[in-house]
Amino acid sequence: MRADRRTERRQEPRQGAQAIRRALAVLRILAAGRETGLPLADVVQATGLTRPTVHRIVHALIEEGIVERSERTGRYAIGNQVPELALARPSRSPLLAAADAVLRRTSQQVGDTLFLTVRTGNDTLCVDRRIGAYPIKVLSIEVGARRPLGVSSAGVAILAALPAPEARKIVTANEARFVAYRTDSVAVLAQIAAARRRGYNLREVGLVQGTKSISTWIKTIDGRPAAAMTVSAVRARLGPRREQEVAEILLNASREIERALRSAP
Repeated sequence: MRADRRTERRQEPRQGAQAIRRALAVLRILAAGRETGLPLADVVQATGLTRPTVHRIVHALIEEGIVERSERTGRYAIGNQVPELALARPSRSPLLAAADAVLRRTSQQVGDTLFLTVRTGNDTLCVDRRIGAYPIKVLSIEVGARRPLGVSSAGVAILAALPAPEARKIVTANEARFVAYRTDSVAVLAQIAAARRRGYNLREVGLVQGTKSISTWIKTIDGRPAAAMTVSAVRARLGPRREQEVAEILLNASREIERALRSAP
């Protein structure tokens, strides 16, 4: 009898942790849907959970005000309580503070759209965008846009800076989500390997047709990649010679941000 009770006590924390992780997985997927939200079927496919499990989690989150369901479309989206909870966090992260002046200067230097993207779990989140002076703007991603790691140029760059086994594990975890972005694990792993060899990521075909992207990773004090800086431009703007020039500018800018992070109080 005592052994049975000990087993039950061990199982309860594990089950509780599993429920929390599943709820967080659902929230991350819904966050990618932004204001328009996602149908339940998309959340089921992206998480790999059963439909009854996702349905149960979503409705529990609705009861807590964390998720909302549109009566008009039937889609689910992040609720108003989430930004309210975020108010308890400091308004500006050390990374954004360290990157601000560098992003401004780099945007002026290259003239094309510049993005700062951070890693959050198995996703990327665009946290800053600077529009350059070149007349043709590439506005492929908005601030607040969330993608699975491996989908965007920035995501591949961040994965390339991780140890290979860890990067492969994340790619495997995101495999079901890649379908919506018309890619797969084989293609993503090949891009990661190429970025490692090059020292930065080059995306020949950007998220917007006719564009090209270059991304460099940014490491925090512990030496782990936490973000990436990306330039996106029309293909004609990033020929072989200028590609090297822009890559060098981004690499220098990324190292400057890393030094600022190390020297921050």
